[in-house]
Amino acid sequence: MFTGIIEAVGAVKSIEKRGASGRIKIEAGLDLSGTAIGESIAVSGACLTVVAVAGGSFTADMSAETLRATTLGALAAGSLVNVERALTLSKPLGGHLVTGHVDGVGAIRGVNPNGGYLDVEIGCPPELMAQLVKKGSVAVDGISLTVAGLKEDHFVAAVIPHTLANTTLRAAGLGAAVNIETDIIGKYVERFLSKGKPGGVTESFLAEHGFLRKG
Repeated sequence: MFTGIIEAVGAVKSIEKRGASGRIKIEAGLDLSGTAIGESIAVSGACLTVVAVAGGSFTADMSAETLRATTLGALAAGSLVNVERALTLSKPLGGHLVTGHVDGVGAIRGVNPNGGYLDVEIGCPPELMAQLVKKGSVAVDGISLTVAGLKEDHFVAAVIPHTLANTTLRAAGLGAAVNIETDIIGKYVERFLSKGKPGGVTESFLAEHGFLRKG
């Protein structure tokens, strides 16, 4: 589990494809002396398991699913990535609960200055748009952001100068692919409401079960 508060921008030192899976080595820019083999680290929003640590760099394996469902498969040596170590009970929850299980890949469609902020427009799949709410939370490349606006096929995230300066968003241009993870609470609510009801909770369903008065 993570918070979406990025600790450092790291750089890919090497990436090796091993059939459908792979292995990645990252210079994290962090003191990893207390990091043990088997611990989780989020790399641009994707939870990876550490298999080796050397100084300020670490190595992690990437499953076929990680390569398929995230942007990590398109990385190369020199690529910048957001790095966050796993949440501990002594760590402030400054962002929101982020699992590191990427739901899909979106793309930056617009970057618009708005006072001291930057409004970033991000297109993402319809099934993910349905899990977003205005002023709710979303993780973009592992960064905890607030949804400032919702459109039919994209959302707007408000990015403060500090976030822009200390994450990979500072180098992301139009069309850049980003990992998207929607709020886990919203996913559970959606699941509970739709369970056993293919059409979801509709007005007629609520009326049928006495939650709305007919006529």
